[in-house]
Amino acid sequence: MNRRTSRRTLKPPSWLPVDPYILALIGTVVLAALLPASGPAADVAGGASTGAVALLFFLYGARLSTADALDGLKHWRLHLTVLACTFVAFPILGLASGGLVPYVLTPQLQEGFLFLCLVPSTIQSSIAFTSMARGNVPAAICAGSFSSLAGILLTPLLAALLLGGGAAGFSADSLVKIVLQLLVPFLAGQLLRRWVGGFVSRHRKVLGLVDRGSILLVVYTAFSEGMVAGIWQQVTPLRLGALLGAEAVLLALMLTISWYGAKRLGFGREDRIAIQFAGSKKSLAAGLPMASVLFGAHASLAVLPLMLFHQMQLMVCAVIAKRRSRDPLPDSARVRPVPAEALN
Repeated sequence: MNRRTSRRTLKPPSWLPVDPYILALIGTVVLAALLPASGPAADVAGGASTGAVALLFFLYGARLSTADALDGLKHWRLHLTVLACTFVAFPILGLASGGLVPYVLTPQLQEGFLFLCLVPSTIQSSIAFTSMARGNVPAAICAGSFSSLAGILLTPLLAALLLGGGAAGFSADSLVKIVLQLLVPFLAGQLLRRWVGGFVSRHRKVLGLVDRGSILLVVYTAFSEGMVAGIWQQVTPLRLGALLGAEAVLLALMLTISWYGAKRLGFGREDRIAIQFAGSKKSLAAGLPMASVLFGAHASLAVLPLMLFHQMQLMVCAVIAKRRSRDPLPDSARVRPVPAEALN
């Protein structure tokens, strides 16, 4: 009996999800700190990372159904609202974070904080939490997909406008690399979807491992470069705590803006749930490859705020979704089931 009780005690609460992938990311960072790639090994890791990112976005393009995307345009007001949260409200708050330098954030951490605000929304967790809270799941699917697609162009353009020459390694050449490394493979996946789409659907779980493995490789390469350059000496535990506090405020503001802003715009409960969960999130999978291209050797500091925010948004939104699932529904409301293929 005691043994069973102790086992139950050791389990994390259901409302506090610890994403195993986050643990894998932390392990990758530790590996890069202990055994960073340098010299010829860094060249090999960098080339493999570039190829992995291109493959990643090719698979994104092969997965996105053009027909579903066009059908989702019917709910254009909702999608524009999510895009406004992601690429207008977030960047404004990111710019406001400049007032935290140098007392709260270092200039490098503030650049990463601002970059976090420019990244597109995530898809999978937005769908999962919208479904849990009994919201408009089809709208969440389309909104997340549109945000990811728009982010391929808008994120580097906003970075050029708002970060400019301040981001180490950022230049006009970075925009060309974004197009060649991210947009071209994505469009190739769309064009070849007719022939490879079936294969991608049948092997979704296996290819999902390819996705995550690609991101881990990008993280290892970025943090290895940071270790070799010695930039981690600029980060102290006090600065990390300050960064977490700033991100908590950012998330709280965006959850409030997306929920009550959608109410002011006349959206119903189900649509407001989709807007809140899609409009308050940032994609780790899309942001990490972009940061590796835009920031070069300084990518490790640039992606640190995004990695921390990613886990924070999962924990907070899980609590909100569970509470919303207990809200009484009007008689006309209907639960929209989440398609199995959207969550795999």
